[in-house]
Amino acid sequence: MFLKESTRFKDGKEHHYWSLVENRRVDGGRKVVQRHVLYLGEINSSQQAAWRKTIDVFETGSARARTVALFPEERSPAVDDDNIVRIRLDQLELRRPRQWGACWLANVLYQKLGLASFWSERLLTSRKGTRWDHVLQTLVSYRLIDPGSEWRLHREWFDKSAMADLLGADYRLAADDTLYRCLDQLTDHKAALFSHLQERWKDLFNARFDVLLYDLTSTYFESDPPFPEGDKRRFGYSRDKRFDCVQVVIALVVTPEGFPLGYEVLPGNTLDKTTLGSALASIDKQYGKARRVWVMDRGIPTEDTLAQMRRSDPPVSYLVGTPKGRLSQLEAALTELPWQRVREGITVKLLPQEGECYVFAQSESRIDKERAMRRRQLKALWQRLPELRQMRHLKRDDLLMKLGAARQQWPTAWRLVALCIPGKDEDINEQTFTWRLRKAKLRQVRRREGRYLLRTNLTEEDPVKLWEYYIQLTQVEEAFKNLKGDLALRPVYHQKEDRVEAHIFVSFLAYCLHVTLRRWLRDLAPGLTPRAVLEKFAAVQMIDVHLPTTDGRHVILSRYTQPEKELQVLLDQLKLTLPDQPPPRITAGGKLSQ
Repeated sequence: MFLKESTRFKDGKEHHYWSLVENRRVDGGRKVVQRHVLYLGEINSSQQAAWRKTIDVFETGSARARTVALFPEERSPAVDDDNIVRIRLDQLELRRPRQWGACWLANVLYQKLGLASFWSERLLTSRKGTRWDHVLQTLVSYRLIDPGSEWRLHREWFDKSAMADLLGADYRLAADDTLYRCLDQLTDHKAALFSHLQERWKDLFNARFDVLLYDLTSTYFESDPPFPEGDKRRFGYSRDKRFDCVQVVIALVVTPEGFPLGYEVLPGNTLDKTTLGSALASIDKQYGKARRVWVMDRGIPTEDTLAQMRRSDPPVSYLVGTPKGRLSQLEAALTELPWQRVREGITVKLLPQEGECYVFAQSESRIDKERAMRRRQLKALWQRLPELRQMRHLKRDDLLMKLGAARQQWPTAWRLVALCIPGKDEDINEQTFTWRLRKAKLRQVRRREGRYLLRTNLTEEDPVKLWEYYIQLTQVEEAFKNLKGDLALRPVYHQKEDRVEAHIFVSFLAYCLHVTLRRWLRDLAPGLTPRAVLEKFAAVQMIDVHLPTTDGRHVILSRYTQPEKELQVLLDQLKLTLPDQPPPRITAGGKLSQ
């Protein structure tokens, strides 16, 4: 096993990517093939050295084998002892294979964030002995590892996982009514959870909360209106492109490292620009007034909200993107200003205003990227248009449908092309269906590629830092991507509004485990994703070994399988040690323990 380097030229720079690779001998040992084990991404020299050291220790270390004596039925031991159990080896059985490794890792993350102790104080055991804190841990682990509906958890996933073994519980945790009743108890503790998580991330990663990123998304439902008066499920602007479904809007606040600080569930028809005031008040109420920098995309703050932020005591700092119309208004003034080089590849122009400053930033790498994207789209659209004109027996209505599909596929290029479409009764030919390039629009687009106009009241802040703040808005987009992708937040099938909010709450908790694992991995290998690690751990199974005895009993050994070499290397890097194997159990004569 070794580290393998690959080189790629991207954005005019040379990038080096690393992977963990294993050599395997095949064809009777005459040939060697390489197996890709883990993709590590771009790692620095210290991370590279740490991986090499771990590999060297693992490869050169040798595990000392222990020999144990079993006494089969046909052979008697040298001494006669009542404690000796004779085993029928020919009747050995392996039962109940179940996924153990990813469940154990989820449990480690849960403990690392102190969630077990937090919830044990708030979700008390019921009179019938139901451990609600264990039910919640099962729901969160399920959402992190293999997300799906509560009904699927009840019907199949719990039995295929080792959650009962890890929690010292039984199937009572996964009863369908138990899962839903647990959801009814969660959202009252949301504020306390936010404060707890902030302290844990501060202790674990020295996280800072002086810069906050704010954005919104929506998630849709597989349910039909009408709903009760005041219900949050409403039709509205769908970021999921599911305008046929009702939805709710989720407002999320995260740090530049991706740690979520809080969220709110809003009605599905809520306008973006009406949400910021309540978010500011919520954060101040939760954590107190402090000097924070709010970073937002255009369309969220209004002029009134920004003025209120400047007038508050202490003033609330902000950095926001601006609509394209504002850039058109200021373009003449910005043209007269000189570019200032603030770091390699980034130049800015500063335009002071009353109590504010406009930062016109330009990134050379971003110019190359956006220009390549625009050229690729324009080339594809320019090839598609002659194809449409040459189609035989194509009717005008069919042409309009195909043009609509082209517009959706290449939106950037579409704005740069002017079309002349045939009339209602005209044939499609070179005279009736023509197009031309909008050169004036193209020149404007070229001038603005890789450039952003930012607005801030941090007039004395370093322009480089302002640029970096704004670029970090991708952390919010990454959070939404993980919630909707890895953690399967959508669609929501619950019918009761309280359980809808509880479903989002459980997804938020699972995302907290996800982002903790991602931050943990960042110091090892930036290219190693939480999903890749969970899949590696999921390969470790737990199996019940049933050994029948000569006196009619069964010795049961619950054993998790030993990790493969690449997983053992990963365990060493994470400084994790697998727990001891569970102790054996022995059943009464004729009865089997399940």
